Amino acid sequence: MSKLNKDEFNDYIFTRINTLIHDYELIREGELIAVALSGGKDSVLTLHALKNYQNQLDFDLVAISVDEGIEGYRQHGIDSAVSNANELGIELIQKSFKEEEGFALDDIYQDFKSACIPCGVFRRNILNKTAYEIGAVKIATGHNLDDEIQSFLMSFARGDTIKFSKFGPELDVIHPKLIPRIKPLWNTPEKEVGMWAIINDINIHLDECPYSHLSLRAKIKEFLNVSEDKYPGVKNNVMESFQKILTFENDISANLNECELCGEPTSSNICKACELKELISQDCESHICNK
Repeated sequence: MSKLNKDEFNDYIFTRINTLIHDYELIREGELIAVALSGGKDSVLTLHALKNYQNQLDFDLVAISVDEGIEGYRQHGIDSAVSNANELGIELIQKSFKEEEGFALDDIYQDFKSACIPCGVFRRNILNKTAYEIGAVKIATGHNLDDEIQSFLMSFARGDTIKFSKFGPELDVIHPKLIPRIKPLWNTPEKEVGMWAIINDINIHLDECPYSHLSLRAKIKEFLNVSEDKYPGVKNNVMESFQKILTFENDISANLNECELCGEPTSSNICKACELKELISQDCESHICNK
């Protein structure tokens, strides 16, 4: 087996990302792009790739990290986010569940079937509000090819066809206060993201979230990885089928209101974050009453 050439591999990775950004016009001149920076390999590569793309296009970058409040896990990710942002000279805005919502994920996860439910809701809510407040027009996430396939199969298994409209490298603007996402790693396999981090000796957070094994995503991820080992090319086949579905016209229109409690965009009268906070508040009161 020949030794991997660092420069050639970096050129291969960044060329593919740059081509995706260019072909789908993910970024336009003069825009402020916020990178959702967890400190993991995917978000860190996204940060480095967009910094690299500034050599081709004039736009501004800022990074946002969210501390969910997971003891013994999250701090290394925050440290990695700070280190990479400082190295690249990119401003990092740090937020946390504790400061923004009044509780850490460790405090409330037991109230839900999976910790991923409140984690995803509150993290997205904080990212969106922060990006809106600073005037960012897009949020760049580290979703890679594997993540996209997993999300597609999760929605397919649940019969959640509305979620199909959220796939692809860029989401449309559907409400002035809802900042659309872009996914520069959309067609980059997770394995290659890891290889990039290793050969470049990048400071990243490698640990798996202690709550992730409870999620449907973890089970689908394991199924896909096992299938890929036995039948190489399975992931690409799923992705190609998925891309064909993307060419279909989507007649599902999003009619968004603003939450009656916090003003954030929502398809209901009350947004999911406020709905969950009410449930958490009721549960806390119940525990106090029972003591």
